[in-house]
Amino acid sequence: MQHRYAFECVDRTLRDIMSAVDPERAKKPFGGITVVFGGDFRQILPVIPKASRAEIIAAALNKSKLWDHCQVFLLFQNMRLHAGNSPEHNQMIKEFSEWQLQIGDGKVDPIRIKEHISEVLFKLPEQHVVHSHDTPVQDLIEIIYPSFSENMFSRHYLSSRAILTPTNAVVDDINSAILDKLPGDVHTYFSQDSLEDKGPEENEFDESFPLKIKIGTPVMLMRNLNQINGLCNGTRMIVTGCKKNSIECEIMCGSHIGTKHLIPRIEMIPTETPWPFDFKRTQFPLQICFAMTINKSQGQSLDKVGIFLPRPVFCHGQLYVAVSRVTSASGLHILVVNDEGKTTDITSNVVFQEVFYNIPSVDAG
Repeated sequence: MQHRYAFECVDRTLRDIMSAVDPERAKKPFGGITVVFGGDFRQILPVIPKASRAEIIAAALNKSKLWDHCQVFLLFQNMRLHAGNSPEHNQMIKEFSEWQLQIGDGKVDPIRIKEHISEVLFKLPEQHVVHSHDTPVQDLIEIIYPSFSENMFSRHYLSSRAILTPTNAVVDDINSAILDKLPGDVHTYFSQDSLEDKGPEENEFDESFPLKIKIGTPVMLMRNLNQINGLCNGTRMIVTGCKKNSIECEIMCGSHIGTKHLIPRIEMIPTETPWPFDFKRTQFPLQICFAMTINKSQGQSLDKVGIFLPRPVFCHGQLYVAVSRVTSASGLHILVVNDEGKTTDITSNVVFQEVFYNIPSVDAG
């Protein structure tokens, strides 16, 4: 979700532009232009480093003065879940959809409330829980990527499944484990860090944070490069060629499926940094996506999802995002590891109820 400041900036800009057409338009939201917002307040709120709960909630769109001018339309049908072919199947889909909404609304039956009132422990439905004794990660990989050696070059196989987890460190471990199963040579591409004002120079960070891939590896684009041609932040592709200064990738889902593109190294400069100087990294804007973070999975639709929770979710809507990526109830598999290192069917859910205070509910509608 975007910070409300982004929408307020667009509002001020359009008011200034449209005032040249009619001075009265400067008094109207967005200069009198109709703007459609799309989103779900059950999902992850704006990410603000080191922000308090109050600051995160205050950054949501419905805390902006623009919200008073918005007319809210509610979606009553889960468009991601496929319709069933029998009354029993449709009933199962309805119950699964309602369970997803209970997680998003923070209305699951709690086993106990943790230190903060926004975080509760609850029991997961047994049909979605994965139990493992010795090798939990490998067992989850086998469930999400069955018969990997026979299907590893299938575009549909790779694009229809993923493992989701809260942190990048765990994502890297899972991706490395699956990458080892792919045949072929590993191609290593290094990045380079530098201070923007001084340009590249020899330092201890040169050639750090390597990207290791093989031909046939599914990757996700991390920046908008060419939206017209489908190269958007979050686009999933498969590596088809590893060249010296570029990586050839083929888009494997969406309206541009099958098109190939050369991805170059680009300069990345963080927009928010605690340092008094601009830090620049030159690297390929790609991330292996056998596994991905829950935050990065927003917007994805997958037939089979494995959720690996070696630590609990830690922000509003994170668990809801994870469980709502699947297109069917049978495609969801959750592996939770407790503090003793054993798998369990109990996990945490974090929901900031205050964000829903001025949003009409489906029940009220």
